[in-house]
Amino acid sequence: MIDAASRVSVHSALWAKQWGQDLASYIVKASSLGYSGVEISLLGIESSGLAALAATARDVGVELKCTTGLSPEHDVSSVDSSVRGAGVAFMRSCADVVATLGSDLLAGVIYAPWGVFGSPESRRERLHWAAESLSTVAPDFQDRGITLGIEAINRFETDLVNTASQAMELADEVDAPNVGVHLDTFHMNIEERDVHAAVKISASRLVHVHVSGSDRGRPVTDRFPWGVFFNALREIDYQKWIGVEMFVQAEIPVSSDLRIWRTIEASPDDAAAEARNFVLERIARVD
Repeated sequence: MIDAASRVSVHSALWAKQWGQDLASYIVKASSLGYSGVEISLLGIESSGLAALAATARDVGVELKCTTGLSPEHDVSSVDSSVRGAGVAFMRSCADVVATLGSDLLAGVIYAPWGVFGSPESRRERLHWAAESLSTVAPDFQDRGITLGIEAINRFETDLVNTASQAMELADEVDAPNVGVHLDTFHMNIEERDVHAAVKISASRLVHVHVSGSDRGRPVTDRFPWGVFFNALREIDYQKWIGVEMFVQAEIPVSSDLRIWRTIEASPDDAAAEARNFVLERIARVD
């Protein structure tokens, strides 16, 4: 499995009050807490500041990883070809942003707009269009050394990809060497009956992992089967990054996007430190 300390990242949304703002300070903070990587959402990010963010990351010795979601106007799964075309163009612009940041990963809900649902009868067609769109843009990312991660998220946030097996099906249809699966324990806790099997199913294409508690806070005191999960990662010899993705602040501008209606953690800094220690301990432990 991975060298524990070298590939644990934290998502900057833990501290964010507005998308795209104060990212440099979050990069510095994450480094001071011992993280070797910082995840940045492309939502609200300004192209004029990308080089400076990359320089900040280099200065403090952390790697940047990127996440994003799609708007309805950029829906690569749309049955409307003009909307799909706009989505493909947007994804290609994302490839430039990620490359300028010096990142080699863009993961998340890259196959459909978050929180938007189509008719059940159109689901298969929309999955086909998502696969075709991602196949179209995959070379743009591959040319820049960037991997794409298809995140399986819960049924209340998308109707297309809820489980590891569904993420694998979409990645298989895309059939590009730089397109894989992104698993998130928050969503797995809702959708997966067998966490061990979900990890094993994803083994050949697993490119990124997110961990958080079932309430989006620290993955420390929780009902999720952490021993099963980390043992499965160990069994598949997972060598990529483990990202701590916590959303914990209420009553701020990003709260409605993240569906956080109450304060989950009193101190984001303390939560980040405890989460890092938890991940490192779990990586080293065999249950």
